[in-house]
Amino acid sequence: MRGAREGRNPALSNQSAEKLLLIVETMSALDGSIRLQDLAERLGMNVSTVLRFLAPLRRRGYVEQDPETSRYFMTFKLCGLANNISSRLDLRGVARPFMRHVAAVFEESANLSVESDMSVMYIETVNGSSKAIMAMQRIGHVAPLHCTGVGKIFLLEYTLRKIDQYIAVKGLTRFTEHTITSRGRLMLELDEIRRRGYSFDNEECEEGARCVAAPIRDYTGRIVACVSVSGPASRMTDEHIQANLPSLIEAAGQISLRLDWKGKCRLSAPGVSGRLEKSGFFQKTTCIFFTLDYNSYYNI
Repeated sequence: MRGAREGRNPALSNQSAEKLLLIVETMSALDGSIRLQDLAERLGMNVSTVLRFLAPLRRRGYVEQDPETSRYFMTFKLCGLANNISSRLDLRGVARPFMRHVAAVFEESANLSVESDMSVMYIETVNGSSKAIMAMQRIGHVAPLHCTGVGKIFLLEYTLRKIDQYIAVKGLTRFTEHTITSRGRLMLELDEIRRRGYSFDNEECEEGARCVAAPIRDYTGRIVACVSVSGPASRMTDEHIQANLPSLIEAAGQISLRLDWKGKCRLSAPGVSGRLEKSGFFQKTTCIFFTLDYNSYYNI
């Protein structure tokens, strides 16, 4: 009878779905198993109600009950669903709307890149105001880590040993007079990027070209991609970058939000506070950059 009533009443069905999801979310956050009574108290539900919802979760293999203690616990079946979603997630599709906005604001090319074999690979580019895409940022192009804005962000995930391995394997090749070619200077640059939360390429990879980049994190907290803006140094002046930087930072945060990054961040950067704080974006529990609280953000 209850199922029939819920089937005829969408409101009841929605309430049931919300209760089921609340049980799943609550149990997934537990360190271990839990007694039925304790679970009901946490949820603010009757024991009989919780038991009714646990039954289909057990039948479908999402919840098990310890036969000796009668305590309930989540299985790893949800991990399988998460892996299915992750394997099919089109990062370019998620990022593209935000890249279009950034490209329009900067009036320059917005780029999406990932790390591949100790190199940067550009996987998506959105042109700005009909301006030509710079050769270095064409889709499929591979660039070094040590002299690109996005590459230096990827290096933040490297251990000291892996940085030494990168230098041994790839080298710190000089491309322009501005290229970083020493380990000591590279480490100082990475410390500065950690401090401010974003990265520059100041004509280090290509003469006459500048880039500013921000990291994208997934639900594990790893940097999995970067969004950046690049253009001629004559247009990408310090004033132009600082004036439009909030749009890049917000884009990186919004993409990370959709990848379920759960970092708590504290806003602390010039030029970002007004519009983004007023929008309520920094009140979300999910990702944004420009933080001096980088011990949490960079997991150091």
